[in-house]
Amino acid sequence: QVQLVESGGGLVQAGGSLRLSCAASGRTLATYTMGWFRQAPGKEREFVAAITWSAGSTHHAAFVKGRFAISRDNAKNTMYLQMNSLKPEDTAIYYCAVTNYYIGISTSASDYGYWGQGTQVTVSS
Repeated sequence: QVQLVESGGGLVQAGGSLRLSCAASGRTLATYTMGWFRQAPGKEREFVAAITWSAGSTHHAAFVKGRFAISRDNAKNTMYLQMNSLKPEDTAIYYCAVTNYYIGISTSASDYGYWGQGTQVTVSS
């Protein structure tokens, strides 16, 4: 079992920045992939970014490239999402997730077996 706890969400003006954190506990994450997804009201959950825990390989969705950056701190078992140049359309609940087997980078929510409770990000215009 893996427990995930997100933090760092909040209200920010357009153009501002936030850093989300996802603290993991439980089973070792050394061979797995962690990711960020988001879900806006009335929309389906969508992939934002992913990182492989051991190698640190990353992949970002096209709509956040150049603005968001995923990273992790192995020693702290924590993943981060640095979000810059935020836009009102970035408003959503952001979830962190981890796969329950080695798959490399995955953009599919169905590959992630463990999810956090989500943290709200609201960007005002």
